Amino acid sequence: MYPTRPRSALRTAVVWEVVRAALEQRAAELDRPVLDVLDTGGGTGNFAVPVARLGHRVTVVDPSPDALFALERRAAEAGVTDLVSAVQGDTQTLPDVVPAGSVDAVLCHGVLEVVDDPAEALGNLGATLRKGGLVSLLAANRNGAVLARALAGHFAEARTVLGAADGRWGAGDPMPRRFTGEELGELAAAAGLRVQSVHGVRVFADLVPGVLVDTEPGALESLLELERAAAEQPAFHAVATQLHLLAALV
Repeated sequence: MYPTRPRSALRTAVVWEVVRAALEQRAAELDRPVLDVLDTGGGTGNFAVPVARLGHRVTVVDPSPDALFALERRAAEAGVTDLVSAVQGDTQTLPDVVPAGSVDAVLCHGVLEVVDDPAEALGNLGATLRKGGLVSLLAANRNGAVLARALAGHFAEARTVLGAADGRWGAGDPMPRRFTGEELGELAAAAGLRVQSVHGVRVFADLVPGVLVDTEPGALESLLELERAAAEQPAFHAVATQLHLLAALV
């Protein structure tokens, strides 16, 4: 079961499989089948609803009331309304809306790129965790952007990304910030987290022409298998569009 439609699964399959396995393992360790999960910036419930369908309680904290309304509708359609809570807020207000030490796992996907202070944000997330709690951290990869701009023929922009502290290619770049794997690891360590695994996400999915995937028989399934295999190989992390870190509170 993937959180999204098959075509979109190219961008979510690796993360979902890691998250699902980690939650299953954590529930077994605690001998408690229902975990308390926080999804910060979870929007319309792309991951929150599937996690709830596994039987876990999920609190989604997001600044957009429209996204939270869509989340509640999606949760109702999936029959998990009793397991999903929608709270308007962000990483800065997190201490006010989620009690410290109250959750078993945190999903932080596409958040650190847009917050004012990534270190503060991750610190606030870590504060919500019980000891040994998990953090699923997904963020834009600076090195992957270098490759993408170069392949698009924007060589000067690729060079800018390579040297920019924020990993942006210019004023027109829609992404506020990108990270290297080392930078994400340092942020996690500063928040008291121990990294358990690193996966490259969308290693090939953003480079392969969509028409090929959509029209060639069996191409989607084959590309998914390739993404899974490459995601675990450190050599491919540098070219992935995103990096996924699974970490635990020490």
